[in-house]
Amino acid sequence: MKTVQVSLGDRSYEILIASGLLGQVGELLGNRGIHPTIFVISNSRVFELYGEGLLRQLSDRGCQVIKSIIPDGEQHKTLKTVGQIYTDLLAHRADRSSMVIAVGGGVTGDIAGFAAATLLRGIPYIQVPTTLLAQVDSSVGGKTGVNHALGKNMIGSFYQPELVCIDTDTLSTLPAREFQSGLYEVVKYGLICDPKFFEFFETHLEKIQKQDSDVLEEVISRCCAIKADITSQDEKEKDLRRILNFGHTFGHALEVATKYQEFTHGEAIAWGMLVETHLSRLAGFLDESTSKRIMQTVRSIGNLPPIGSISIEILVEAMKRDKKHQGDQIIFVLLKGIGTTVITGDVQAKLLAEAWEQTR
Repeated sequence: MKTVQVSLGDRSYEILIASGLLGQVGELLGNRGIHPTIFVISNSRVFELYGEGLLRQLSDRGCQVIKSIIPDGEQHKTLKTVGQIYTDLLAHRADRSSMVIAVGGGVTGDIAGFAAATLLRGIPYIQVPTTLLAQVDSSVGGKTGVNHALGKNMIGSFYQPELVCIDTDTLSTLPAREFQSGLYEVVKYGLICDPKFFEFFETHLEKIQKQDSDVLEEVISRCCAIKADITSQDEKEKDLRRILNFGHTFGHALEVATKYQEFTHGEAIAWGMLVETHLSRLAGFLDESTSKRIMQTVRSIGNLPPIGSISIEILVEAMKRDKKHQGDQIIFVLLKGIGTTVITGDVQAKLLAEAWEQTR
């Protein structure tokens, strides 16, 4: 088992990574003190795979365990779904000694975490991410929240979990498209701060795609370690943590412009990284050979859904409503090299349009 520590004083917690870890959740919680009532929040597809076994583990340790099944998909990442969770928890008399366990992908983790953060002004929760994207990104760092029609993740809270349990075996049941989607967030970590990890990704991509257990565990633990380090230094995204948004300015705009219907989150971020790599070169930060290397690596992960006829004007309007927008500036994380970033709001409109056209 690999262990990564997120150091945040009295809000510190561990990220545990291992094959078969899902079967040990009851024991792990028992070692930390059992909560009398536990609410397992998942969607129907994930619960069918893993839910009953988890419920049995916890029940065998004397817990009252209640399931709350929420709809699947980014389009359901709304306050309406959070309201459903509130109703389930309050109907079963949740109190501050209760615990929430989020079992699923990033959507489930974000929604369940936000419900835990806001019900009774905060009850404990743990993350059990079952998708690659959630394991390397959304389950770590305490960002919780939901979308609004006018922007992605516009309603939320920083609220740290008590524990993150990553079972690499869950990836074997993941649809190929979802696994590929997670790889785009993986390669992002190398691009923003770790050239050696980027090179490792390039040279081991085939083994990663074949889900070689040793390589996969190394990849996930490295991504978690990078995010844990960044989060420990800048929990609430005032400075350093903003580098995690590389690809997200264009990526979030794509998701909003298509009403979360055409791309997975990872696919939207992949397009965003491609555009923002072009933008880095056009802005004079990145040389052409490095730009080509980055784009080749991102595209080698797999085919992306077409971006069609989406105009730059529509995307810019979405960017202006994004939470990363400041005053009259759209904030971008751009690259000065592999592993080196620059954060800027000083990007000319014509460069945005040119980068978009070159990507298309």
